[in-house]
Amino acid sequence: MAMGSVPAGEFLGAAVLVYLGNGGVAATLLKGSKAEGAGWLAITAAWGFAVVCGVLTAQAAGSPEAHINPAITLFAAARSGNWSLLPLYVPAQFLGAFAGAALVWLTYRPFYAATPDPALKLATFCTSPAEPAADNPPADDAPTPPTGARPSGARSSRAKPSGAKPSGASASAWLAEMLATCMLALLVAVIGSQGVSAAGLPHGLGPLLVGLAVWAIGLSLGGPTGYAINPARDLAPRLAHALLPVAGKGDSGWRYAAVPTLAPLAGALLAAGLTRSFGIG
Repeated sequence: MAMGSVPAGEFLGAAVLVYLGNGGVAATLLKGSKAEGAGWLAITAAWGFAVVCGVLTAQAAGSPEAHINPAITLFAAARSGNWSLLPLYVPAQFLGAFAGAALVWLTYRPFYAATPDPALKLATFCTSPAEPAADNPPADDAPTPPTGARPSGARSSRAKPSGAKPSGASASAWLAEMLATCMLALLVAVIGSQGVSAAGLPHGLGPLLVGLAVWAIGLSLGGPTGYAINPARDLAPRLAHALLPVAGKGDSGWRYAAVPTLAPLAGALLAAGLTRSFGIG
């Protein structure tokens, strides 16, 4: 992987993306962190700014397009017909995302040991579907958890037994991930379109606008699944969770992994069709 090349840029950009994004999740969820309990707004802001930093890093390191997301690479390939983009971009994105997840673990290693809930630890690596309260009403005689027993912004409400099937409907989670990724790809096309700026955006403004779009997607559409909207951002850190010696970790949630890996790809293809139909780009 030559420095100053597209793969190098995609590797470093994806590493920065996941390090800062999942770092924000870890800061909010892990016990004893100074940001513990900061909540969903902090998590979504961290991911928005992580996108800005990741894109700028990728561009500086040799990838002018700075996809840092296999769904965006698929979107670009489907729109252009240049399928050779996939082997050039995607492997580096997954490797970078794994490296970023490992850096989060190294940074917060003592806090993983201090956090008893395996579900919170997993949430600092990858996503899982939310559990609507109506699906699991507490028994009349069940004790009410004390206020503040779980940090605000946790993506999973309780640890699941190893290998347990997520309670959220897979079809609903698939739809949420597909539509959120479609919105991401559509907004990327809109931001870079001649309709927005015939002469092109000033250098550096595009990444900022994409980061704001990701922040908006997290705030508005992230509730059902935690909005992976990036196969590398979810699958590679999930593998890191499985391989790294994370203190007290539980299951890596492999029975759900297909949703945040494949649904974003479907969303990218949907967005490619929409942008062609409406002449965006």
